[in-house]
Amino acid sequence: MIAPARIAAIDALRAIDEQALDLGEAIARARQPLRDERDRALLLELVSGTLRMRGAIDYQIGVRSTRPLAKLDTAVLRVLRLSAFQLLYQSRVPASAIIHDAVDLTKRAGKTSAAGLVNAVLRKLSRERDQLTWPDDPAVIHSHPRWLVDRWIARHGPEATDAWLQFNNRAPLLCLAVNRTLITREALANELAAAGVTTEPTTRSRDGLYVIDGHPLQLHAFKEGLFLVQDEASQLIADLVAVQPGAHILDLCASPGGKTLTLSADTGAAGSVVACDVRPHRVRLLARTIARCRLHNVQVMHVAADGPLPFRESAFDAILIDAPCSGLGTVRRDPDIKWRRSPGDLIRFAAAQRDLLARAADLVKPAGLLVYSTCSSEPEENAGVVAAFLERRPDFAHERTHETWPFRDRLEAFYGAVLRREPSS
Repeated sequence: MIAPARIAAIDALRAIDEQALDLGEAIARARQPLRDERDRALLLELVSGTLRMRGAIDYQIGVRSTRPLAKLDTAVLRVLRLSAFQLLYQSRVPASAIIHDAVDLTKRAGKTSAAGLVNAVLRKLSRERDQLTWPDDPAVIHSHPRWLVDRWIARHGPEATDAWLQFNNRAPLLCLAVNRTLITREALANELAAAGVTTEPTTRSRDGLYVIDGHPLQLHAFKEGLFLVQDEASQLIADLVAVQPGAHILDLCASPGGKTLTLSADTGAAGSVVACDVRPHRVRLLARTIARCRLHNVQVMHVAADGPLPFRESAFDAILIDAPCSGLGTVRRDPDIKWRRSPGDLIRFAAAQRDLLARAADLVKPAGLLVYSTCSSEPEENAGVVAAFLERRPDFAHERTHETWPFRDRLEAFYGAVLRREPSS
């Protein structure tokens, strides 16, 4: 019988390939039939690992296959990738069990005629896995698209890029954002410790805890909204807004709600946060987060993807636009992104980001802040967008830029620009 986690992993990889689901959505669907938490953890490990190392895996499959990868059926290639990941990067499962399951998964996909090829390729890989050879190509060795590696080398040099690629290939620790409206970081750490969860505080974010051991998402503290899951680099973005108590804030692209959590705590009961998103399912997710975290000064709204925003001019002391982007700064957390993106996507995202800034600018009070951020590493979506905005809006001044880099900060690549509207004359 095929291991349940491997069946679920193949189903998740198929959903990513064929239904364009992102990693999180695919995992959420595939894990539903799994009742054992160990199987659920293995599912995430298998899918994220296969996607993380897909480029390197494809190289090793390719040199052992009698058919070019481009001519293999996609279902067969998925089985080969998943199984090769286990053979090359996991040691606790016997190779014979992995290969046996791979043959059965191939038949399960209706590709019985390819079972012999799958068996032969994986057996050869198993025999030779201690003597692998690699080309002198960081894109292959570190399993990243060549176009992206070339861009990073051109901007940051080969040494920094190599460190970045290695960073992306290390599975991240779970990072929690403390709901300061309900509890302090120290008190939450103590509560988690009493429940068997070991944490350590983040070094740069004032609200974060890294999980060293344990399963906090199964605890009452999570259900009660005492914390969210949010990477440390992402937590730093809301601090750029420099919210004063009693301020009125617009969080324009707010779902799933991590930055809203910080803005709500900073503005306090005397202030307010309007948290928006354009996609209905993201608005529902945002509303559930706000309700669970008991943020009574937050109003959740759905806004249209284009056209005027439903607010009066100069309504807000500050606006945070955490803009939809390529996500190339979060490849460590979301390895599927690197295979989804192409250079043309950067142009498309940048155009939408410029439009979003233009739609929001008049909603900021004179002397108020407009904070633009992305989880992209690419200048077209970051400095390029800000420069284009400032060219069109001389009533805004660029106060500072915030960036985190994997090779320098050991955090995901996030960008933030703080723009201040000129005071009224």
